[in-house]
Amino acid sequence: MDDCAPFPAALPHFDVWLAAPDLSHWRTGNTGVPGFTSFLGPAPGPHLALVSLIHGNELSGAIVLDQLLRAGLRPLRGRLTFGFANLAAFDRFDSSQPTASRFVEEDLNRLWDPPLLDGNRRSVELARAREMRGLIDSVDVLVDLHSMLWPSEPLILSGAATKGRDLALAIGSPPLAVADTGHVSGRRMIDYGRFAEPATGQAAVLVEAGQHWEPASVDMTLAAVAGALRHLGMADRHPALPPPPRAPGGRRFAQVTTVVTAATSSFCFVQPFKGGDLIQARNTLLAIDGEEEVRTPHDDCLLVMPSLRPSRGHTAVRLARITG
Repeated sequence: MDDCAPFPAALPHFDVWLAAPDLSHWRTGNTGVPGFTSFLGPAPGPHLALVSLIHGNELSGAIVLDQLLRAGLRPLRGRLTFGFANLAAFDRFDSSQPTASRFVEEDLNRLWDPPLLDGNRRSVELARAREMRGLIDSVDVLVDLHSMLWPSEPLILSGAATKGRDLALAIGSPPLAVADTGHVSGRRMIDYGRFAEPATGQAAVLVEAGQHWEPASVDMTLAAVAGALRHLGMADRHPALPPPPRAPGGRRFAQVTTVVTAATSSFCFVQPFKGGDLIQARNTLLAIDGEEEVRTPHDDCLLVMPSLRPSRGHTAVRLARITG
């Protein structure tokens, strides 16, 4: 069996090119849920929620929502909600230690399971999920805005339901949509309730706009938000939104075939793979997890968001097949 050392051996230095936005104007909100602000359009339509800061150190979504709120964006129809989720973690953000404020006690995007939300366990993030829950229950379309620590092609995660895939492809930015089933460590917000039920009309996607703290991630986030608003007929040529692409195309869809979860604390990739890498041959060695090898299960295997230093019990990489 090949040996490998954790790659990288320690977390590298990450440059922070983005400044945390001043959210003081939006902390109270107008929905009864701090950090969430809603506006009604003049015509009936769906309730779209744009949610940022599920992870407190992912700034691009918060920057975009702050910009749109300051620009006075209002929906042409339906209800539009702007959300800043984990404000407690965001308040701890320090550009000298940018990875330290993802959450306070636990990942807010692993808690969206009704038995857990209804249970007695306590944490800062569970309290916040319970506070948000009633509002999220009223949403028809959810766009959850994220970015990534490790180098990766931007993408939209659509969950397992066909309606999520259709929403992701209709939004169009980023152009790669990936269907997956989430994480063994807990349920994401896009997998919660009616969003995940095939027979309902509610749909949700998770935008991974690029690397944390890179200006390009802000641009991609704004393009995704604009795509969602235009798809739902809630905004057209507002000056705060980028123009629609002149020749939309190049959209791809991939289905996750395998979710690789680190079973040991010694999980290591054999080389510094990037999200979007396409491994041509089946049975190519990707990583070693304790005494076990991790190999590609099929030809033309797309690597989705490899985490180069995964913790035990957490997703190390998703392996996918491009189907369209």
